[in-house]
Amino acid sequence: MPGEPNEPEDESDRIFELQGEVDQLKEAIASHAVVDQAIGMVVALGRVTPDEGWQVLKDVSQRTNIKLRNVAELILIWGRSGEIPAGIRAELQEALERRGPTQIPEAPPE
Repeated sequence: MPGEPNEPEDESDRIFELQGEVDQLKEAIASHAVVDQAIGMVVALGRVTPDEGWQVLKDVSQRTNIKLRNVAELILIWGRSGEIPAGIRAELQEALERRGPTQIPEAPPE
């Protein structure tokens, strides 16, 4: 009978499809963790709510035309190394200032 779900070809196609879904879910989980950590840094540094921290990340991403996950990664690197691209830092400062007076730490002298 054609199209039976127990045929080997159908099973291998389904396994391939499921593996693709698993890979996408793994990537989504990793990306979500990076973004959540960056939101935490923005909340702590900018003294904003988590919702405002999310908005700040979105603003910086949109204004710099850099994917949100990549902006989040740059913010986490900044937290570890103290280094952040000047354009990202400026946009982050401006996004936080739009939500109220704040000042993020200065970059270390070079």
